[in-house]
Amino acid sequence: MANIQTIAPIQSISAAASSAAASVGVGNSGPSMFSQIFQSMIDNVKQTDAAKNQAYYALATGQLDNPAEATIAATQASLATELLVQMRDRALDAYSELMRISL
Repeated sequence: MANIQTIAPIQSISAAASSAAASVGVGNSGPSMFSQIFQSMIDNVKQTDAAKNQAYYALATGQLDNPAEATIAATQASLATELLVQMRDRALDAYSELMRISL
């Protein structure tokens, strides 16, 4: 039976904020909390897609005992991608709203 990876939890906002606050300093050009969250989401999509491809390969070559594992991996990859797209859309909407604000 192939070992399917679970979707890695997205870093909580409070944890990301504390790590971002710790990295803020004079002359520090480290990644922002925003970029850290999106990078973790992108990495999650890559990992789940790789697990899906591995499960499909194992299914196609007869190495997978339980075909439901391939379906579960595909669903996890799909949900991770949908979450990333939704977060991107929300971020773009927020940016658009900020650009409409007149000072």
